Amino acid sequence: MPATRVRLIAPSGYPHDRAAMSRGVTRLREAGCEVDGLDVLERTELRYAGSDAERAADLNALAALHELPDVVLAIRGGYGATRLLEHLHYDLLRERLAGTNTVLVGHSDFTAIQMALHAKSGLVTFGGPMLGPDFGADTPSALTLPHFWRTVRAEQGSAEWTGSGDRTLDLEGPLWGGNLAMLCSLLGTPYFPRIDGGILFVEDVGEPPFRIERLLYQLRLSGVLGRQRALILGSFTDCRPSAYDNGYGLAEGFAQIRRVAGIPVLEGLPFGHAPDKFTLPFGAPARLRVEGGRARLDFTGYPHLSAATIGSP
Repeated sequence: MPATRVRLIAPSGYPHDRAAMSRGVTRLREAGCEVDGLDVLERTELRYAGSDAERAADLNALAALHELPDVVLAIRGGYGATRLLEHLHYDLLRERLAGTNTVLVGHSDFTAIQMALHAKSGLVTFGGPMLGPDFGADTPSALTLPHFWRTVRAEQGSAEWTGSGDRTLDLEGPLWGGNLAMLCSLLGTPYFPRIDGGILFVEDVGEPPFRIERLLYQLRLSGVLGRQRALILGSFTDCRPSAYDNGYGLAEGFAQIRRVAGIPVLEGLPFGHAPDKFTLPFGAPARLRVEGGRARLDFTGYPHLSAATIGSP
C-alpha cells in the first residue's frame, strides 16, 4: 500500500522549537508517512520561516506539482501569513487543487491562508494540528491526532463535546472560522469570504478578555455575525483579565456577546491553542445539533485521503 505523502509548508513563523519539529517528523514517519519539504525547517529570516517570496512559493508550488501530496501541513503559526496573501496564485491553485483529495491543514496564523483560499479559490481546507505544536508535542493529545486521521480518511466526519448550555438546536450551514484576531484582521479585504448562514467557530490566545469582546463586536458591527446561524467559541488560551478589569473576564465578555449577537452562541469546542483540538473543514457543509448539554457537528463534502493510503497511527 502506498504511504501517505505529507508536504511541509512554513507560511508564518520560523521553527524555534527544533526538538518539537523533529519529534513531529518522527511521529509522521512512524505513522507510515513520507515527509517532504523538510527544507522549510532550515529557514529563518527575522521572525519568519524565510522571506515572503520563499514562504509564498511553498504554497504556489502546489499548483505546479505533477503529483500532489496527500497532506499539506503547516509547521507552526506565529505571524507572517498575511504578508503572503497578495502573492498567492489563486486561479492556478484552484485549477490544480479543486476537486482533489489533498488536505491542507493548520491553525492560528494559518487562518489567513484558509480565508484567502476560500474567498479567492473556493477551496476547502482544515483547521487542525500542525507539525510542531501537535505532532511534535512532548505528549501528544489523545484527542487531536486520532481525530485528525479519522476525519481526513473518511467522507464524513464529526465532533462532539459538552458545555454548550441547555438549549436545543438543529441547524445546517457551511462550517468556517479559526483564529478570531486573524478573522477580524481581514475584514474589508478581498480575502474575507462572504459566507451566509454559516456555523462560525472562533478561538484565540494571549488576548485580554476585553479585546476578545471587542473582536467579537467587530464581527457583529460589520454584519458578519448576524449573517451566521450560530457562533461556537473554542479555546481561549491565556486570555486573562488584569487587576484593572475589576472582575471582568471571559465569562462576562461572552455573556455580553450572547445578549447582542442575535444568534445562538455555544461554548466548549475543543479547538485552538490548546493540546486538544478537533480537525474542522473550513467551508464544508455541516450540521450542528445541541441537546441535553451536548453538541455535535457533522460535516461532509471535504477533501479526504484515499482508502489505499496509510498513515493512521
